[in-house]
Amino acid sequence: MWQVYQKGFKAWLQLEKSLAENSIEAYLRDLTLFCRFLATTQLADSPAKVQTEHLRKFLKWIHENGFSAGSQARILSGIKSFYRYCLLEQICKEDPTSLLEAPKKKRVLPDTLSFEEIEQLIAQLDLSKPESTRNKAMLETLYSCGLRVSELVNLQLSKLYLDLGFIRVRGKGDKERLVPIGDSASRYIQLYRQTTRQEITPQKGKEDFLFLNKRGSPLSRVMVFYIIRDLAVAAGIQKTVSPHTFRHSFATHLIEGGADLRAVQEMLGHSSITTTEIYTHLDRDFLRKTLVEFHPGFKQSRL
Repeated sequence: MWQVYQKGFKAWLQLEKSLAENSIEAYLRDLTLFCRFLATTQLADSPAKVQTEHLRKFLKWIHENGFSAGSQARILSGIKSFYRYCLLEQICKEDPTSLLEAPKKKRVLPDTLSFEEIEQLIAQLDLSKPESTRNKAMLETLYSCGLRVSELVNLQLSKLYLDLGFIRVRGKGDKERLVPIGDSASRYIQLYRQTTRQEITPQKGKEDFLFLNKRGSPLSRVMVFYIIRDLAVAAGIQKTVSPHTFRHSFATHLIEGGADLRAVQEMLGHSSITTTEIYTHLDRDFLRKTLVEFHPGFKQSRL
């Protein structure tokens, strides 16, 4: 019976909400988990019979099964969306999720690389190898533009406006944004296009992708992770380093340099300024320097 509601929910997410396929799959995955719990416990066999207490038991169950607070909050958000659909379609008269609060999520800040560490990491590339030209262009772009790894691997030739100093990026929810690109990243992209990429035959339908592997397919996110991890090890960097570390470092360095938080939000493609604040990990010395420079109480002696 639940399969009928799941199909209807999927159609609603596609047609009414116009969500990206990845987002729709995530919603359906979370709903399937809830349905599996209900089937196992035999608490309810339809959306209308689900009570708030059933949902509390479900949250307790996923907590006991090792789901983090962030995952629990995401799953609950998906179920809340499902019940919004149920109310609109008159499948239910009441929303059992209305009295539930999402678990508090901890803000875990990833490691940040200094500019010197980023330079040190990139310096480990052996530019005598063809793939290193691609990798240098890729890492310069990742740091210069603060891209998500998914945005990097999906970057297209037709969306490069290097003569104007911008690239067009497709982010979460299929939203596009213009992002400035630095001279160094732009220069290495052009070098890569003129050399290594010229020697690769793109697979059919993949001709517009910028970063390709030897077989002519776009690089996978996992491959980018491995490339960065191996370079960090070679550079002797002890921190946990991933593609996201470059994005976090990009935002942190901008804020420490005095960039406006709203401008950083726009470049990162965040819909909420609260999300951007997670990336603005500022050390105490920088905060004190800011206070001394701008706060009148710190500028004057208060004898």
